[in-house]
Amino acid sequence: MHTEHRECRKHGRLRGSRNAPDSTTNPIAVLAVVVITALLSVVVQAQNASDGMDTVTYHEDVQQIVNDNCVVCHREGGIAPMALDTYELVSGFAPLIREKVVNEEMPPYAYDRDIGIQALDEDWRLSMEQIDRIATWVDQGAPRGNPDNAPPAPDLQDPNEWTFSDRYGQPDLVVESTPIDVPAGGNDMWHRPQVATGLEQERCIRAVQVKPAGNAKAVVHHANSRFLVRDDEGEMQSADRLTEYAMGKVGEVIPDGVCRRAPADSYVGWDIHLYPGGLGRMAPGDVVEDNVVEIGIWFHPEDYEPRYEQDLALYGVDQGEMVLPPHGVTMQQDFHSFDHPVRIDSFQPHGHLRMVAASLEVFYPETGELETISMISNWSAQWHHSHIYDVDSAPLIPEGAVMIIKQWYDNTAGNPNNPDPDQWVDWGSRTADEMDHAWIAVTHLDEEGYQELLAEREQEEESSGPSVASAQ
Repeated sequence: MHTEHRECRKHGRLRGSRNAPDSTTNPIAVLAVVVITALLSVVVQAQNASDGMDTVTYHEDVQQIVNDNCVVCHREGGIAPMALDTYELVSGFAPLIREKVVNEEMPPYAYDRDIGIQALDEDWRLSMEQIDRIATWVDQGAPRGNPDNAPPAPDLQDPNEWTFSDRYGQPDLVVESTPIDVPAGGNDMWHRPQVATGLEQERCIRAVQVKPAGNAKAVVHHANSRFLVRDDEGEMQSADRLTEYAMGKVGEVIPDGVCRRAPADSYVGWDIHLYPGGLGRMAPGDVVEDNVVEIGIWFHPEDYEPRYEQDLALYGVDQGEMVLPPHGVTMQQDFHSFDHPVRIDSFQPHGHLRMVAASLEVFYPETGELETISMISNWSAQWHHSHIYDVDSAPLIPEGAVMIIKQWYDNTAGNPNNPDPDQWVDWGSRTADEMDHAWIAVTHLDEEGYQELLAEREQEEESSGPSVASAQ
């Protein structure tokens, strides 16, 4: 669904030649068209009958899928290159839609099925039943069906609205970066302002989202943020990480019962990486004046009493050691362990244009077991998703277990995102360089709490049957 304008035109245009006779003024041509259309209809119906397949139509079977999963981006004013909010538009792109959906390139949420934990919050993937339904509809000739059976029009957020506003309302606090002009081209830029939060007391964060200005989403490569506080001498000191944003990321939800703290009298220290001209299909390629990035924060109530602390941290994968030769491939990995039990709440691998895949595994020294938690085999720098595990399925990791992060890189011409396979590429912060780390949110447990959570899951599995979604 989300594709280049050139490819869209290729699949959506009418077939024929400029010099072809006008069938509307040629009775023989009209008769031929009617006969051929009827014959094709008979062939399709006969094939469906022989396969025992019911006819799949747009209004009855497909439109609800499109409404729920596509038009949020594919609409007038959306971030996608074409609208998909009418039958005529959707059917015109039907072959392309089939290709993108079957290959699981759309909706853009790269996360492997049937490997590791599958219960995720903010999961954009279609079900296999939905994918099969769309493919069948296209294979049957994209029949329209009865417009009277069309589902209600979707109730869509404004594209510039906060994603979590449907769930939590408007943010309790919005912190804006200072404005900066981004040129139409040139070298990567970094913008690092410090902005007061105005918080008079410490609060626990419930959810957080970073939102670049509407005309600048494609020029903001990432926007990291942390809290800063003044020490007794008035010097600014780094406190906890607030959040991390990279292109395509929605935001973060912090589970109940834990606290990611926002200090009183604090500042947000921004680290905004800007790519002049933009990156991706919707890059503006023009000057962006007064670019501003916002952070929206939703808090728990003031009397909220958490049991545990959560933090978001950068877990490096051989930071600074990568060297990727021309037309070469490589895999980087690193290992991290804790001296106490933890729950992994989310996993967000990070790289640039040569990164193609990532995984998260856990090794248990006492048993020798190696467990795959998450696998992303078709990673793209245009969609940095924070894979938020459902709280009842988030992996529980005992003291001493080893978290293994692996990331794969492809500097060959076979990587469609690779701008130049003839270049040597090493580690660095520029978009043309590569990075190798993951942002991981961790709830820090004590042994008593860890055992309680294990017992709760065991009891739930006994009542509902074994689940492949929980890691122990």
